[in-house]
Amino acid sequence: MLPGKRTNEGLSVEEENKVAGASFQKKYRIVCKESADLAATYKFDSSSVTVDNSNNNDISSSSVREFPTMALGDSNPPDIDEDLHSRQLAVYGRETMRRLFASNVLVSGMQGLGAEIAKNLVLAGVKSVALHDEGTVELWDFSGSFIFSESDVGKNRALASVQKLQELNNAVVISTITTKLTKEQLSEFQAVVFTDIDLEHAIEFNDYCHSHQPPIAFIKAEVRGLFGLVFCDFGPGFTVLDVDGVDPHTGIIASISNDNPALVSCVDDERLEFQDGDLVVFSEVHGMTELNDGKPRKIKSARPYAFTLEEDTTSYGTYEKGGIVTQLKQSKELNFKPLREALKDPGDFLLSDFSKFDRPPLLHLAFQALDRFVSELGRYPVAGSEEDAQKLISISCDINENLGDAKIDDINPKLLRNFAFGSRAVLNPMAAMFGGIVGQEVVKACSGKFHPLFQFFYFDSMDSLPTESPHSSDYRPQNSRYDAQISVFGAKLQKKLEDAKVFIVGSGALGCEFLKNLALMGVACGNQGKLTVTDDDVIEKSNLSRQFLFRDWNIGQAKSTVAASAAALINPHLNVEALQNRVGPETENVFHDSFWEDLSVIINALDNVNARLYVDQRCLYFQKPLLESGTLGAKCNTQMVIPHLTENYGASRDPPEKQAPMCTVHSFPHNIDHCLTWARSEFEGLLEKTPTEVNAYLSNPADYAKAMTNAGDAQARDTLECVLECLDRERCEAFEDCITWARLKFEDYFANRVKQLIYTFPEDAATSTGTPFWSAPKRFPHPLQFSLSDPGHLHFVMAASILRAESFGIPIPEWAKNPNELAGAIDCVMVPEFQPKNDAKIVTDEKASSLSTASIDDAAVIDDLLKKLELCRNGLSHGFRMKPIQFEKDDDTNYHMDMIAGLANMRARNYSIPEVDKLKAKFIAGRIIPAIATSTAMATGLVCIELYKILDGGHKLEDYRNTFANLALPLFSMAEPVPAKLFKHQDMSWTIWDRWVIQNNPTLRELLQWLKDKGLNAYSISCGSSLLFNSMFPRHKERMDKKLVDLARDVAKLEVPSYRRHLDVVVACEDDEDNDIDIPQVSAYFR
Repeated sequence: MLPGKRTNEGLSVEEENKVAGASFQKKYRIVCKESADLAATYKFDSSSVTVDNSNNNDISSSSVREFPTMALGDSNPPDIDEDLHSRQLAVYGRETMRRLFASNVLVSGMQGLGAEIAKNLVLAGVKSVALHDEGTVELWDFSGSFIFSESDVGKNRALASVQKLQELNNAVVISTITTKLTKEQLSEFQAVVFTDIDLEHAIEFNDYCHSHQPPIAFIKAEVRGLFGLVFCDFGPGFTVLDVDGVDPHTGIIASISNDNPALVSCVDDERLEFQDGDLVVFSEVHGMTELNDGKPRKIKSARPYAFTLEEDTTSYGTYEKGGIVTQLKQSKELNFKPLREALKDPGDFLLSDFSKFDRPPLLHLAFQALDRFVSELGRYPVAGSEEDAQKLISISCDINENLGDAKIDDINPKLLRNFAFGSRAVLNPMAAMFGGIVGQEVVKACSGKFHPLFQFFYFDSMDSLPTESPHSSDYRPQNSRYDAQISVFGAKLQKKLEDAKVFIVGSGALGCEFLKNLALMGVACGNQGKLTVTDDDVIEKSNLSRQFLFRDWNIGQAKSTVAASAAALINPHLNVEALQNRVGPETENVFHDSFWEDLSVIINALDNVNARLYVDQRCLYFQKPLLESGTLGAKCNTQMVIPHLTENYGASRDPPEKQAPMCTVHSFPHNIDHCLTWARSEFEGLLEKTPTEVNAYLSNPADYAKAMTNAGDAQARDTLECVLECLDRERCEAFEDCITWARLKFEDYFANRVKQLIYTFPEDAATSTGTPFWSAPKRFPHPLQFSLSDPGHLHFVMAASILRAESFGIPIPEWAKNPNELAGAIDCVMVPEFQPKNDAKIVTDEKASSLSTASIDDAAVIDDLLKKLELCRNGLSHGFRMKPIQFEKDDDTNYHMDMIAGLANMRARNYSIPEVDKLKAKFIAGRIIPAIATSTAMATGLVCIELYKILDGGHKLEDYRNTFANLALPLFSMAEPVPAKLFKHQDMSWTIWDRWVIQNNPTLRELLQWLKDKGLNAYSISCGSSLLFNSMFPRHKERMDKKLVDLARDVAKLEVPSYRRHLDVVVACEDDEDNDIDIPQVSAYFR
C-alpha cells in the first residue's frame, strides 16, 4: 500500500525536498525575438452587481462584490495545485502563478469573444472574474459562444454564463454585473477587458484606468465578422519583469584574454544565445578571479561561441580554467498612451501578415467608422445591404479626409463593404483566436510575465470569404443558430459546413477546442455530415487546466467519449462518433480505405511527431486536406496541407534534438539536465527493467537461459548480472533490508563511484595530447559524505527504500515516512570501506553508445551466471515475482519524483551543479510539454478560419495561411504555404499528391505496357520490401502474364484485407534517354 499525500503531514514543497538521509549489512555492490520567417515554416449607468460565491446555481441579485485593490504581486494566495497546473507552471513558474491567483479581472461583454476570454482566465486560475453584460441571450449569439444553450434565450448573458464557467475551475470566484457600469467600479480590478463598448465610453473608462493609482490594465477587443482588433493600455511606467519567458542563457568558458576589451571564448558544446548589449555575470573562474564578483558586465560582438567583454582585463590574473557565464535578464519599462491619444497617434501597429502591411491603418479607420455608424443609426449595418455598406464607406471617407498627413490613399471599398456586411457577427474561430490573444494579455497585465502587446493589433481574414460572392439574399437570417455566420459567408457555405465529414485525431487540449469550434460553426451538423473523433487516452487531473471539455468527475474516463458528449451539449445537432483507437498501421481495419475516402477534411490534434507523420501519409494517399497545428508553451503554429497545392507535413522536419553523449551523462555531467537524464535512467533500470527481467527469467527459466546464451554478448552479460544481484546479494525480505539497500545505493552512487573516478582520473590528469583531462566542459567531482542531518540525504533513502519495498511486495511501515524514526534505522546500516580498483573501465569516448564492454569470455561468464541464477531460484518461495514500477510523474504520492529528484540533486552536488526543486525536476525528467489554454485557443481559431476556405473549395494557394505565433513576445507571423514540388515528363505533370491508378486487375505485362504508353520504361517494380520485377533478372520474364495481385501474394506474401480493392506498387522508370523519372505510386485495382 503506497503512502497517502505527504502534504497532510504539514510539509511544504521546500521542506519535502529537504527531508533527509540512510546502511546494508548483508549485501552490497560497488541519468528578443523570434524571426518572422519561422512562419514560412483586436451603454453604461449606475449598477447592481450579482455574485456567485458557491458551486451551485443560486445567484444573489443584490450583494455587491468587494475586491481589495492590489498592486502587482501583493498577495497571500492559496497554495498552487501542482497536479492541476503542472503544464501551466512549466510556462509561468510559481511566482507568476501566485500573482495570477491574487488578480481580479473584469470581462465586459459576454458574447463569443467575452466567453472565450473568460474561459481562458478561469482555466489559468486568476482569483476572480467578474462578468458584465446588460444584454440578453439571443439565437444570434450561438455562432460565437459555447456557453449558451437554447434554454438560455432571454436570460441575461452574464448570469447565463456563470455555471459553465464555474465548472472549469471552482477555485476562481465568478461574479456578475448586470446593469450599467460606473468608472468607480473598475477600481476593484487589476485588469479590465471590454469586448462590446463604444469609443466614447471606452475613452472615458480608459482615462480613469490610466490615471488610477496603481494603474488598472485596460484592454479593448472586438471581433466583427472576419475582422478583429486589440488595444492595450497598462498605464504609464508598466514594468515587464520577464520579456520572453526564456531561462537565462549560459555558456561554459574555455578561455579569457588579458586584453582591452577582453575576448571570452566558450566551449563548442552548445551555441551561445547571447546578443550584443546583454548583461552577464561570471562564476567559478579560476585564475582571473576578479570576474567572480557577481557584477553585471555588458557584452558586444556576440558570436556562436565567443563574445567581447567591455572591460579591461590586462591587469587581471591570467585565466587558468573553468568558469560559467550567465545572462542577466533585465526588466523593461513601458509607457502606454491612453486610448484618446493612441487613436490619433497609434504608433507602430503589430503586424501579423507582411503581405497585408497596408491593412492596419485601413482597419484602424474602419473600426472608427463603424463606431460612428452605430452611434448615428443605433444599429449595425445589415448583412447584404449595399446602402449600409455605402454609408460606412462614406463615413470612412469623411474620417480619412481629416487625417492630414496620415490620410490613406486607397480606402479599399471592397474591404469596407465586406467589413460592413459581417460587422454584427461574432464568429467562433475569430473569438477563439482573439480570446487566446486577449487572455494572454490579461496574464501579462496581472503578472508582468512576457512582453505586452504595444498597443494596437488589427487582423482580418478576407481570404476566408467564398470564392463566389453570395447574392444579397443569401445573407438573410434563417432564424437558426448559425445566422451570425450566415451574415458573413452566406447560406450556401453554411450548408457545406453542415454536410462535411470530418475526422479529428486526438481529443486533448487541441481536440477539445476543435470540437467546440466545429460544433458552433455547425460543421457536421447536417443530415449528410459526420464528425469522427478518436483518442486512446483517458482523462487525468493535469488535463483539466486546459482541456476545457473535461471536469474533475471525468478523471479516468475516455477522452474522446467525454469530449464528444460535451460537444454535443454545445450543439445538439452535431453528428459525432467517438472512438478509442490509436490511428496507425495496426488499426487500418478500423480506419479503412472507405473511411478515408469518405472524408472531407482531417484535423490533427496530436502531441507526437510519429502519429502526425502517419496521418500525413494517409492524407497524401487519399488526397485529403489536413489541418495541422501544435503548441509549445506560449508558442503555436499551424500548417495547411492542401491536396495538389501545398507540400505535405512530412516534406520538412525539424532537426532532431541534440543528445548528450552517454559518457557525459554517466560520468561527466555539467548541467542539471544531464543529472536528471541519468536519474531517470537509473530509476527505470532499478525499478522497472531489472524486475521485468527477473520475472521473465522466473516465468520460463529454460527459454530465458537459452535466449541469453544465444545472445552471448556484453549486454546479455550485464542483464544477467543485474538479475542475479537482485535475487541474491540485494534481495530484500523485510523493510529493513530495503533501507540497507537504499543507504548502500547512496554510498555507491555519490561516494564510491566518484572516488573511483577521481582515482582513475586525478585532478591533474592529462589526456594523450597533454591537455588537462578535466578541461571544460568537464567538472571535477567530489564525493559526498552521508549525513543523517542532511534532509536531501535522508529523503533520498526514504524514497528509494519505499520504492524498493514496493517492487519486492514488502509492506511499508508507517514509521518509514517519519524522518526521525527512519534516521534511527539508517544509522544501524553497516557501510563497508571503499577500495579503489586499478583496472576500472570508465567510458570517455563521446561516440560510445553503450557502457557495456565486450569481452572474449562473455559466453563463459554468461554460463556461470546462469548456473548461479538456477541455484538462487531454488531458494525462492514458490510463485515469487517482483513488481516492476513504471515511472509516473503526475502522482505526487508515489515517491517516483522524490527518488528521481534525490538522485539528480545528489549527483549535482557531486559536480557542483545547482540543484532544482521537485517541480523543476518533474518538468525535465518527466519531459513535460509546457502548455497553456491561450496558445491552444489561438491555434485552433486560426485553423478553423482556414477550414472555411477548405470546405468552400476553389481557393488558391495564396489564399491560405500558415502561422507561427509567440504570445510571449508577442509575434504573429503568417505566410503562404510552401507549394507542392511539381514533376514533369513530356506533356504530363504531377506532384507528391498524385497516385496513378490502373484498373481491371492488370498483369505485369499490362502494367509495363501502360507505362510504355506514357513514354516510361519500367525497370523495377516492388511491393512492400519485395521485388516483383527487375529487368536484369531473366527469370522475372516468366512472371509477365501473371496478375499483379497474384505476384504480390506469391512473392511478397501480401495478405490483401477484404476491405481493400487494390494494391500499391513502387515503380522505377526511365525515359528513352535513360534518365530516371520519379513517378507517383501506382495503384492496381483488382476488385
